[in-house]
Amino acid sequence: YKYASDFRDPFGKDDGPRGTPAIANGHVYTMGASGIVVATDLKSGKALWRLDTRAQYGADIGFFGLACSPLVHGKNLLLNIGGKNGTGIIAIDTSSGKLRWRTSADNTSYSSPVLAKLGGTTQALFFTRDGLESIEPATGKSLYKFPWRPAINASVNAATPLVSGNLVFISTSYSKGAALLAINQNKTETVWSRDGVMSNQYATCVLHDGHLYGFHGRADIGGCELRCVELKTGKMKWTHPGLRAGTVTLVGKELLVLTERGELLRAPAQPGAFRPTARAQLMGATVRAYPALANARLYARNGRQLVCAQVGE
Repeated sequence: YKYASDFRDPFGKDDGPRGTPAIANGHVYTMGASGIVVATDLKSGKALWRLDTRAQYGADIGFFGLACSPLVHGKNLLLNIGGKNGTGIIAIDTSSGKLRWRTSADNTSYSSPVLAKLGGTTQALFFTRDGLESIEPATGKSLYKFPWRPAINASVNAATPLVSGNLVFISTSYSKGAALLAINQNKTETVWSRDGVMSNQYATCVLHDGHLYGFHGRADIGGCELRCVELKTGKMKWTHPGLRAGTVTLVGKELLVLTERGELLRAPAQPGAFRPTARAQLMGATVRAYPALANARLYARNGRQLVCAQVGE
């Protein structure tokens, strides 16, 4: 199934799409950079319904187009679109495409929502343009908010919130930094917050044995570093400059680091030091999409090329 898109990236980057498809109950849900949401049948590819969120709700395409990956919870398809009249966050009926609920006046970001159980309550965590917002996914009830936005307008919140027990980690760049929040009875308590430790511009950290692994800094102005930071204290364990920027994937107890320049590194996820056990140049720049891993094969792409690499047995 295909449809025309009139979105053109105003900064000369690629024209999308940005979000990852969601697959549930035999259906595939997608949202393109222009805000078109489509449900298709997984087996036949036939379109079941289509929704133009810009025309219907005034969705804001922001700097680079809409980027939220749809999230399915029961009959609800959850999206952060930054629409008008209280449609910053919406739930669409997975069967019909009709609105089930709307909430939030916050604008859209480049982060995707996640489901988490905090204090015995299932919550949908959205990292919007203005900060963290927790929503009851069945009803749209706002549970709590935590403001977190860089001071400069030319900035984004893009990393996905990370949850560990009752702790939620959020991170951005642009001189804002990261924060670790403890959630108790739908109230937020700041465990620590600071800049210069683990400021994720677009790639989300991974968490292993109480330690964060990810890229700190801004890719667009250089100076990114791969780092390990202790989650509960914000203490930096090690930093590894020179890779510029990229993504980190956790596989068991190992890290797969794919840089923007197309180099793949493999290393144990350990707080003592970064010690790669293997590295290979898979392709040329610029690689920003997350790779996919299946059956010991890694699938990665830049703007022109798709590569499959054997990474295990």
